[in-house]
Amino acid sequence: MCRTRYVDNTFPVVKPFPVESAAISEASALRMAMPAQQIDAGPFTGYELDDAWDEMFDGSGAVRPHYGELYNGLLTVPADDLRRRKQAADLAFFNQGITFTVYGRQEGTERIFPHDLLPRIISHSEWREIEAGLTQRITALNLFLRDIYHEGRILADKVVPRDVVYTCRHYRREMRGVLAPRDRYVTVAGTDLIRGPDGRFVVLEDNLRVPSGVSYMLTGREIVKRMFPALYASCGVMPIEHYSQALLATLRALAPRERIDPRIVLLSPGVYNSAYFEHAFLARQMGIDLVEGRDMAVHDDIVYIRTTAGLQRVDVVYRRIDDDFIDPLAFRPDSSLGVAGLFNAFRAGNVALANAIGTGVADDKAVYAWVPAMIRYYLGEDPILQNVETFLMTDDAQRDHVLGKLESMVVKAVGESGGYGMLIGPHSTAAEREEFRRRILADPRNYIAQPVVRLSRAPCFIDGRAQPRHVDLRPYILFGDKVTIVPGGLTRVALKKGSLVVNSSQGGGSKDTWVTHE
Repeated sequence: MCRTRYVDNTFPVVKPFPVESAAISEASALRMAMPAQQIDAGPFTGYELDDAWDEMFDGSGAVRPHYGELYNGLLTVPADDLRRRKQAADLAFFNQGITFTVYGRQEGTERIFPHDLLPRIISHSEWREIEAGLTQRITALNLFLRDIYHEGRILADKVVPRDVVYTCRHYRREMRGVLAPRDRYVTVAGTDLIRGPDGRFVVLEDNLRVPSGVSYMLTGREIVKRMFPALYASCGVMPIEHYSQALLATLRALAPRERIDPRIVLLSPGVYNSAYFEHAFLARQMGIDLVEGRDMAVHDDIVYIRTTAGLQRVDVVYRRIDDDFIDPLAFRPDSSLGVAGLFNAFRAGNVALANAIGTGVADDKAVYAWVPAMIRYYLGEDPILQNVETFLMTDDAQRDHVLGKLESMVVKAVGESGGYGMLIGPHSTAAEREEFRRRILADPRNYIAQPVVRLSRAPCFIDGRAQPRHVDLRPYILFGDKVTIVPGGLTRVALKKGSLVVNSSQGGGSKDTWVTHE
């Protein structure tokens, strides 16, 4: 809870937020007593509440305690000043070249990443639960991946059906019997969390292959700190700037033990990849080489990078290339993105890959349904973070249930990401629902369904005022010698009014996420 007074040219002096009182200011205290469903104060004029959980306001319109300082500060800022700060933030993104690419569009595909000016705040107590739940989850998922590629105990005990694993298109038979360094199959993960109408965080999905977006978290923080320096300082926000060095330490922990000073590279598909800005950003932050497949070679199961001084051995590859394209000798022979022989070097234990080959089976949206069972099986614990209820289309009864209620369901293709291959029932047309009905019946294994969850909403600065938009949260988890989770993550925003799709490829954006010290 923020209580610090501050004075600078960003905000006037603001009354401290007392622990023993719910009042923030005379204006907010008056509004808190009103059971209205619309906020009418400063930039929040016309801000409407509905049945979705609002991150800043409770159901009566009262400001949640950990948002007190932000709300109180924003009331003192003239509307023109907020617009100028928004323009300055957009210009900073433009000047830094913070972009993403939308595939499948005929118009220009490279765009400045949309970023909202107002931070989303998570209390310290909420973060402690999230952190514990994510640590538990990545531990169980790593145990699951090791198990299915070796002993297969969870399959033999029929906790997870064999056919669900073996029919997953991301399951790699080539990984059978292959040990990952330190048994770390997933080194970098980005787990998507949503907060439902009851205020609880639940896991929407896991991203375990090549999770992206962390550069937007880091650059967004730097820009928002410049826009609201005094407010940031007064709120006691936990830092995230150490993420790049934490990632570097995590990658170093994977190197063969005999390598005293391991060489680490970031393997990118190249400048035309949608996340190339992030690849270049992270390589620069860590001080490692950014390479493409053509920059590397493999001789006698040893990986080398070509340099002006000749071939130099590589010990760890942080790869941002999907399994199919990483080695044309082991997977797709038509790939020009990867390195011929890289998989053999990995199998021989001469190089570490982060993440390991074959991790995609654990973020298949059908396998997701069994993660709570994995936690109980491997750890003997109940899940701290729950899953969203999930229906499997391979089950006749569940499929019939979903097909009879498509207008109220979200249907997802199990191997897609970025908001593609998805039907949101309440926002769909009859023709779209009929098309998905045909797809499900033709290939049930490729689809799952979930009830529509009203994602929580947070204030966003749009068209000169604060407006509510739906959000989710993607924290980033590192697993080397230990589990490391920087406090916060990428809050993704559905910038279109009423939309529940937060993916940038579908019109979404992001906002900074502040976790308070207390």
